[in-house]
Amino acid sequence: MVLLLLLVFPFVFNIWVSLTGWQINQGDWWKAPWIGLDNYQDALTDSRLWGSLLRTSLVTLVCVLVEGGIGLVLALCFAEKFRGRALLMGVTIVPMMILPVVNGFIFFMLFQSDGPVNDILRTDKAWLNDPWSALFVVALSDIYQWTPLMFLIMLAGYNAVPPNLRSAATVLGASRWQEFRYVVLPLMRPVIVIALIIRAIEAFKLFDPVFILTGGGPGTSTETISVYLYKVAFNDFRLGYAAALALVVLILLSIVGMRAVEQVEGRVKSQKEETVDE
Repeated sequence: MVLLLLLVFPFVFNIWVSLTGWQINQGDWWKAPWIGLDNYQDALTDSRLWGSLLRTSLVTLVCVLVEGGIGLVLALCFAEKFRGRALLMGVTIVPMMILPVVNGFIFFMLFQSDGPVNDILRTDKAWLNDPWSALFVVALSDIYQWTPLMFLIMLAGYNAVPPNLRSAATVLGASRWQEFRYVVLPLMRPVIVIALIIRAIEAFKLFDPVFILTGGGPGTSTETISVYLYKVAFNDFRLGYAAALALVVLILLSIVGMRAVEQVEGRVKSQKEETVDE
């Protein structure tokens, strides 16, 4: 019952607030004026909202694909035992242990005009003052921190592949690439897709590095949806509108997530049917 209340009450409260014009500097929430669906109508024509959604989707796509690719390569490198493997694995997953806000501050210092990156490259580029380079630094900070998570998931997926199948492929004369392409990858595909979906959902909520590195600037060039919601709620004090925006984003993410899960279930089912037929 307690868990149900913790899940249901905030959601119902958010729906209620989204239908009002409550502003935090204008009194108690139950006295807020009822405006119905006006907030949702405003959201449909909010160019800043759709810009932040597009920007967040771009960063999410780049980060997830790069993290997934590097994570898969690292998993293949660490698949076999070798001297120092445990130590190297420990070092590899260290970035994942860093607090996101600390990770953002680390990259903030690295990419200052007089920081170590410019010293190494022998340039004086203002990374965080240019829209595209600032977005690059934001994506790079996320890739650095969360690639280890993808690596661990990919490694677990690789280790779940039956060793006898890989041995059979080797006996039949398959090369390492053929073994990976026709045996390992098909069996790992559900794990890879699920890992990408989970990471995409988390990356879409990117906030800490953006807030620390750029605050959404210059202008709104690095403003993700989480940063935009924060500004609407706590800079503009429009809590009713922020609640409506949060619900719109939740609905969009839920639709995309359900479609992705359906695709995964369909692939797993087809693989099982193919295995039974064989």
